[in-house]
Amino acid sequence: MPRQLTRLALAGLLTAGLAGCGGSSPHSTSTRTLGTTVITPPPVVSDLAAAEHPQSYEFPAVRGRSLKQLSTLVQSTAQLGAANGTFTPGRRRLAFALTTNAQRFIYAPTAVYIAASPTAPAHGPFLAPADSMVVPPQDRSEQNSAPGGLRAIYWTELPLTHPGLYDVLSLTRTGASLTGATGEVAVAASSPIPDVGQRPPDVATDTLASTHGSVALLTTRLPPESMHSVSLREVLGRRPVALLFSTPQLCTSRICGPVTDVTVALAHEFSSRIVFIHEEVYVDNQPMRGLRPQLKAFHLQTEPWLFAINRRGVIAARLEGAFGIDELRAALQAALS
Repeated sequence: MPRQLTRLALAGLLTAGLAGCGGSSPHSTSTRTLGTTVITPPPVVSDLAAAEHPQSYEFPAVRGRSLKQLSTLVQSTAQLGAANGTFTPGRRRLAFALTTNAQRFIYAPTAVYIAASPTAPAHGPFLAPADSMVVPPQDRSEQNSAPGGLRAIYWTELPLTHPGLYDVLSLTRTGASLTGATGEVAVAASSPIPDVGQRPPDVATDTLASTHGSVALLTTRLPPESMHSVSLREVLGRRPVALLFSTPQLCTSRICGPVTDVTVALAHEFSSRIVFIHEEVYVDNQPMRGLRPQLKAFHLQTEPWLFAINRRGVIAARLEGAFGIDELRAALQAALS
């Protein structure tokens, strides 16, 4: 994924709050004790239905407490991996996955808390529903066919009022217990990447004509998808567009395959109203040759990204990194409004 949130400034928060002094890692798989508190490895939970519908009453109210104080309620720790890493001031999307030390995904009701530091007053809980990435078999690529893959991604919106670092604590409800994971969000003063409300670069995306009939240069997905019929330049400002930058075979984050499959699945529903365009990431699909000019025009250095653009040629929604069916559907609906 574009950015990992599992260490950073809060790396010692759960260690200090849960395990006491000593050299134990906050993500140790051994059982530890602090007085009468027993710290255990995170349970392997796969309750996707519950994870999709977290409720506020499942999580502690802040009541003036800090993240460090909230962490004392945690009985086990997990790892939080970010699915996006571009943040500027405002209400911003945070998407992430939760895993055990053995890299098994955890799906259960989850919420996020943030603060200016581990000991500063916390804000939250911000509910983080899991968004399913499971598509029908006919829409599943070879790159996304292995068992044990990512089935859903958590996401929430956080009020990031100013540039700087924010510490993050996620709490996941597993029965009567809470599992905690920590990280941090780095908020830049600005970003050159086109945002909601702005016009995207008027660039030509690749089609069969530009690749001289080579489908292999248009997409690394197996089987190839059909999202290259027209160039962005031909339809920008004329029709709603869903523009996806991804490389299913060469993706360093390994989530291009799943999000491309999600896009293919929803294209069946929206293709009569929205033009779907997929642009690969590397020149001639060779990473050593660098990024394609279309990504450079958008100032992109990571993948995947999706831009939902309305018929006026204005970005109505954008999704960085992993996203699921519900988030993509909402982005497409925004492009139609």
